[in-house]
Amino acid sequence: MPAAPVDSPPRPPVRPTAAARLTSALALCSAVLAALVVVRWRPLITLDAAVARTTHGWAVHEHGLTHAFRVLTDWAWDPLTMRLLCAVAAVWLVWRRSAWWTAVWLAGTCALAAVLQQGLKAAVDRPRPVWPDPVDSAHYAAFPSGHAMTAAVVCGLLLWLLRRGGAAGTPWGAAVALAVLSVAGAGVTRVWLGVHWPSDVLGGWLLGAAVAAGAVIVHNRWPAPPG
Repeated sequence: MPAAPVDSPPRPPVRPTAAARLTSALALCSAVLAALVVVRWRPLITLDAAVARTTHGWAVHEHGLTHAFRVLTDWAWDPLTMRLLCAVAAVWLVWRRSAWWTAVWLAGTCALAAVLQQGLKAAVDRPRPVWPDPVDSAHYAAFPSGHAMTAAVVCGLLLWLLRRGGAAGTPWGAAVALAVLSVAGAGVTRVWLGVHWPSDVLGGWLLGAAVAAGAVIVHNRWPAPPG
């Protein structure tokens, strides 16, 4: 008699990693926030307006602080500055460690984030705050904040690369502190200067963190090709 077929052992179920769960949660939160902005959910719009009026009043009277915030948002935390920082890091990876795959991954993630940001701005098409006595100006639609999103993406990716490269101790602590300050400052200054609603900044932070976390998953899943 022929032997009874032996079934292959069942494969263990694929469980999502902590990074995948975090990415999904961040993406879901940013999608929900975008939907609330699109439908103009009254509690959100009311809160946005109240915070924006308060911070704009401070900005009009605190000339020195407002000037400092304009310098920071236009130079230190500007999306172009952040992308140039990524470009420098990518060049360093290729030159110092011959890590061309990681350099391409870094540049590609920043480019994808920029396209996603502009596409979402066009899709939502949210007007920016309008004031009779503005202290700054900005272009394109409001949601999400490009400054907040780009800072979250760039700082998140660079922190991960530093940790992966063995950063620890005081240098690691200083890098984390600088990254947190940059991400928070990039968003807070935009609200202070009256060119974004608070939910624009929150949306930028959430979406930027989701992109960075998703990019780390991609890098870990697809290692560098041989050669």
